[in-house]
Amino acid sequence: MKHGKITTSMAHFCKDTCPICTKGREKGEGILYTMIKLEENLCPACRAYKKVYGKPAHEKLKP
Repeated sequence: MKHGKITTSMAHFCKDTCPICTKGREKGEGILYTMIKLEENLCPACRAYKKVYGKPAHEKLKP
């Protein structure tokens, strides 16, 4: 499935740049992880992450 440039760039921001999402996913527990789980349906970058990568924003991608 092909995604638009904006959706793809927002997904990459969530994956690589967002300080909350990157730290929360890296650790897999704690307050930042919980914040991601609570806000992932509200945040446009988190929604783009799910759309592009097929996983919720709080889940790690396999290398």
